[in-house]
Amino acid sequence: MPAFRTLDDASLKGKRVVCRVDLNVPVADGKVTDATRIERVVPTLREILDKGAALIVIAHFDRPKGKVVPEMSLKPVAAALEEKLGHKVRFVFTDWQSAPKVDVKPGEVVLMENTRYHGGEEKNDAGFARMLADLGDIYVNDAFSAAHRAHSSTEGIARLIPAHAGRAMEAELKALAVALETPKRPVVAVVGGAKVSSKLDLLGNLVKKVDALVIGGAMANTFLFAQGVDVGKSLVEKDLADTARAIMKKAEDAKCAIILPVDAVVAQEFKANAESHTYGLDAIPGHGMILDVGDMSIDRIKSVITDAHTLVWNGPLGAFEMTPFDNGTVKVAQYAAERTRAGKLTSVAGGGDTVAALNHAHVADQFTYISTAGGAFLEWLEGKELPGVKALEA
Repeated sequence: MPAFRTLDDASLKGKRVVCRVDLNVPVADGKVTDATRIERVVPTLREILDKGAALIVIAHFDRPKGKVVPEMSLKPVAAALEEKLGHKVRFVFTDWQSAPKVDVKPGEVVLMENTRYHGGEEKNDAGFARMLADLGDIYVNDAFSAAHRAHSSTEGIARLIPAHAGRAMEAELKALAVALETPKRPVVAVVGGAKVSSKLDLLGNLVKKVDALVIGGAMANTFLFAQGVDVGKSLVEKDLADTARAIMKKAEDAKCAIILPVDAVVAQEFKANAESHTYGLDAIPGHGMILDVGDMSIDRIKSVITDAHTLVWNGPLGAFEMTPFDNGTVKVAQYAAERTRAGKLTSVAGGGDTVAALNHAHVADQFTYISTAGGAFLEWLEGKELPGVKALEA
């Protein structure tokens, strides 16, 4: 990974710092119901204040598509930000149709209104980027989750005033570099989810980077089908059988082992606590649906993790939202956490379903690093350049 500028490279005293963060948090009845994303950026905001700067916080919220939509205002978030930061936060409403007048002194914090109220934000409009840049002297990006988007507040502004990575962004970039760019080998990736079609680029990139690729979730059904396995009524993308075979050939050429289920937990209904049984792959009933990996598959995956020094995880191994089909994901996650706690594994995981699954297994805080970024984490795994990161390169 190229070198990028951090807060260590910035002289902040007396400066006006525009800090881009991710405040796209769930709000119900005017209250923030999950402040995880706010908590992640608090260290950066506190450091900026402690170094004597005036702080202007910018962020997007939902998709107002260039219009002022009251229910998509960041105003309700200001109170939660103030609580977590332990510092008064002044909210500044603006429709962004003209340059806002912002009076903020060193040691003070303002939160600006939703940047997506301006129609040029998502188009990376140069005029809007200049309006944002004129708010301050220095730009800090602490929103990795938005770094895959070339928007005015993530990329355009970084071309106009000195730009630096915040501490959460810095931690994310370093963790990802350790996982795939300079990993301790062997490296194993666990990739699950419903559809191969949604992760073609991801699978194609990983087989070139890792020593073993564990494929789980419903997408494993497509690979099994491609090998001639009768998967019954399971979710499967039959039209992607040739693609699955091509990925397996690519993995073989790259000397990457593909790890597929060797047994499966099968039910006739897709619902919680449906009657289920474990079958070998040669005995999947025609009326059944594969909803999780079986015990032999779990043992095989754990064996692969035992041999690994680095683990990258994206996607559950089964329908983890429903018992008992969470068993495979939970047991493998707990084993990865156990290896991590023992200092034998560096474990990096990300993606919305993945974070939910690891929280369900009560081990999210035991992995080396958990990325809360969805699209940005996936695009990084796919090997794509992230505009918001590129703009921070030294």
